[in-house]
Amino acid sequence: MKKCMLILLLCAAQLSILNPQFSILKAQCPVQNTAFQDGERLDYKLFFNWKFIWKTAGSATLTTRKSTYQGRSVYQSDLITRTSGRIDRWFCMRDTLRAIVSDDIVPLYYHKASNEGGKNRFNRITYNYQGGKTQTHQFYRSPKGNITEVDNQVVGCAYDMLSMMLHARSYNPNQFAVGQRIPFQYVDNANLKTETLIYRGIRQFTTEDEHPITYRCLVFSYVEKNEKGKEKDVVTFYITDDLNHIPVRLDLFLRFGIAKAYLQKATGLRNAQTSIVKQK
Repeated sequence: MKKCMLILLLCAAQLSILNPQFSILKAQCPVQNTAFQDGERLDYKLFFNWKFIWKTAGSATLTTRKSTYQGRSVYQSDLITRTSGRIDRWFCMRDTLRAIVSDDIVPLYYHKASNEGGKNRFNRITYNYQGGKTQTHQFYRSPKGNITEVDNQVVGCAYDMLSMMLHARSYNPNQFAVGQRIPFQYVDNANLKTETLIYRGIRQFTTEDEHPITYRCLVFSYVEKNEKGKEKDVVTFYITDDLNHIPVRLDLFLRFGIAKAYLQKATGLRNAQTSIVKQK
């Protein structure tokens, strides 16, 4: 379930990498926000499959609001994830993530406080900008209480998981190629990792609730290599094919089963939901 929520944030991040006119590694940091606004809230329900039986695993809420930070106008985005019921007895997760970005979506601050399976971690990143370079200071406290502090300086932009998602949502993915492979990097827990996404094409997804909604979605797979170098799908996710670019479904393939996250409710959206094909 931990990786499920990391992918929930990644699933919008590939938009910026796929756009032929934009690269995360080379872009100018400021970007015009066209995707979200003050008061947006996305609610998700988490499910887990155990021996062909689907069980409710918990919930996640992603909110964005206007705020101030060091005397300037900013957006503050918070992701709160909670397992519940029987899942808590098997693997309890209580995660809180926060990102603060400028009005033109330049990262300023990030932290993640997590309790996953009884292991507590804390990660904090602060950003400074000078001479076309991004300076980051990372503070990480491991479950054993060990503290790591790392300073980095890169030309161009650097992102944590949450600010990358906010930044990428404002790009228009109009030249996708089915099967295209997209390498990307992200920083978390004082680490810099390189992963791979594959674009699968456009599909429709219908929610399974009392008032089902059918969305037109951009579909991606996040893949990893095992010890033998063989590649496998870790998660498949569905993003609305409209200006909001919100994730509505995630399928996570685990060693011991399958986890899913479904959008339950979206309020305060900035743009019309033109990706809705059918609604009852």
